[in-house]
Amino acid sequence: MKLISWNIDSLNAALTSDSSRAQLSRAVLQTLTDYDADVIAIQETKLSAKGPTKKHLTILNEFFPDYEVAWRSSVEPARKSYAGTMFLYKKSYQPTVTYPEIGAPGTMDQEGRITTLEFEDCFVTQVYTPNSGNKLDRLADRQVWDQQYLAYLQSLDQQKPVITSGDFNCAHHEIDLAHPDRNHHSAGFTDEERADFTELLAGGFTDSFRAVHGDVKDVYSWWAQRVKTSKTNNSGWRIDYYLVSDRIKDQIVRSEMIDSGVRQDHTPIYLEINL
Repeated sequence: MKLISWNIDSLNAALTSDSSRAQLSRAVLQTLTDYDADVIAIQETKLSAKGPTKKHLTILNEFFPDYEVAWRSSVEPARKSYAGTMFLYKKSYQPTVTYPEIGAPGTMDQEGRITTLEFEDCFVTQVYTPNSGNKLDRLADRQVWDQQYLAYLQSLDQQKPVITSGDFNCAHHEIDLAHPDRNHHSAGFTDEERADFTELLAGGFTDSFRAVHGDVKDVYSWWAQRVKTSKTNNSGWRIDYYLVSDRIKDQIVRSEMIDSGVRQDHTPIYLEINL
């Protein structure tokens, strides 16, 4: 099974804008077509509550003509055109699609952050984990989210093996970002978030990238848009992951970042696993 996950930071902009950034995003989508993935997970779609328009679906079909689409958008009382997730999966599959709510604080459950596909042999789910905020004003809620999300994954894992991907908004260890010394109080690298991620892995899941590559350095999945030299200097963070149930970790074949060229922000990640 071949899988791709990508925080696209606005599917609408990527598909319909003429900006230079949108052109870079479409170039990445073209790159993804070469992988012939079975499942493509997309986070931060930022679509309306009505989901993709006919125009969006037409353009997606031009890139991925052999795929079905499942989506979940942010709905009231949550913010409009915020967060959101989408799956593209090959038409040869017929998974059961669910849009779980996990008992998260505030409007987090209404922000379209989790979508799950149930296949015969496994669950494939994705997550766009809430950011704790520049002033960490959402950190306490984020910690509740982390606890509830772990419980959700474990409930799936009791039924069949799980593959989960997405933007987890956490660099787990110092090796997972370029400048750990200056970021211990930054969202995504607080002691609390890192401890929660440790607990997530201890709960029965394996970080597929580290399982394959060990303690390789200087490999990241996100570079700040606002810092023009972040990518050229490789001043990045690894906050996007493919995690798998421990019992299928030995079946991982490849786990890596996909080259997104000069485009900053998130880069897609790739998993190949024998099931």
